[in-house]
Amino acid sequence: MLSAEHRAIVKATIPLLESGGEALITHFYRTMLSEYPEVRPLFNQAHQANGDQARALANGVLMYARHIDQLEQLGGLVSRIVNKHVSLNILPGHYPIVGACLLRAIREVLGPDIATDAVIDAWGAAYQQLADILIGLEESAYAAKEASQGGWRGTRKFTVARKVRESDEITSFYLRPADGGDLLDFKPGQFIALRVVIDGEEVRRNYSLSAAANGLEYRISVKCEPNGKVSNYLHDHVIEDDTLDVFAPSGDFTLEDSAKPLVLISGGVGITPTLAMLRVALKTSRPVHFIHAARHGGVHAFRHFIDELAARHPQLKRFYVYEKPRADDNAFDATGYLDEARLREWMPASRDVDVYFLGPKSFMKAVKKHLKALGVPAEQARYEFFGPASALD
Repeated sequence: MLSAEHRAIVKATIPLLESGGEALITHFYRTMLSEYPEVRPLFNQAHQANGDQARALANGVLMYARHIDQLEQLGGLVSRIVNKHVSLNILPGHYPIVGACLLRAIREVLGPDIATDAVIDAWGAAYQQLADILIGLEESAYAAKEASQGGWRGTRKFTVARKVRESDEITSFYLRPADGGDLLDFKPGQFIALRVVIDGEEVRRNYSLSAAANGLEYRISVKCEPNGKVSNYLHDHVIEDDTLDVFAPSGDFTLEDSAKPLVLISGGVGITPTLAMLRVALKTSRPVHFIHAARHGGVHAFRHFIDELAARHPQLKRFYVYEKPRADDNAFDATGYLDEARLREWMPASRDVDVYFLGPKSFMKAVKKHLKALGVPAEQARYEFFGPASALD
């Protein structure tokens, strides 16, 4: 039970988290991943190397401390954590490991003069409170997926029915249940996780579902990242008729029911979840503006698919901007970056729109800034990160 004294002590550590939270969490990850190899598959080591994971968790810990008296003020943070945990099959047995390493990091980084027994006790109680909340919510999610038609818990074997090259960098994998059973439905914008073993090491990765639910198969479209362990494995070694271990769809970045005009903005491989959103939106009468930025035509995936949809659906307007078009690229709308002027020109005249945007972090920061300048309400401009969440401001 988290006492009033515990809450007061946790809140008193907020300045320390503001100034040194990232260093503390970096130490935490270093300890946990070196001493508990069983949790390594749950973490993308590339995000560890560039510090994104540490920054994201440090921010989460800080937000928790700030709102320890009013956890409802955390807003969508808890939902995002639960969805990410469920996608990777985080289990109750993982929480004691995290808790022990977090408390150890607090003591070792802050030192005995600051990290007194009272501070450790308070943060131990605070962590347990949060762990209990997450474990409960995650179990509810696991149980709901398992009980749903076509659902399952843990991994399920899927066969690679087709492997299709979409661009110089992106390949799609069409996955069908190996048992021939029903397939769990999903919302446009959600993702699945794969469990693969590469050179004897288990790793797990999330990939957006890039086609709308059809009851037969899932499609993921994977960019081959430089030094990307799993993406390179999928591109180079996984072939049709291979089987993959798949966790059930998760994610709260989903297309909401609305009659407002819809604007889908993507950069690079950020296009993948917008494809499922687009398919579903075009079943309604709402206007859709589809805006995509790519380096050049060779890496512009799904262009023919979008163009064909635009030809069949007058409600769909699509715009393409190429940063550095090749000599043989044609029929794109602008050269350079997606700036405020282009967004003003390509978006609906009304700012009462629903906007969903994804792409590289620098791209998303620029889009968020431009949308604000153009007067789009912040609550109607939604985005998600591929990887650990971080601030765009």
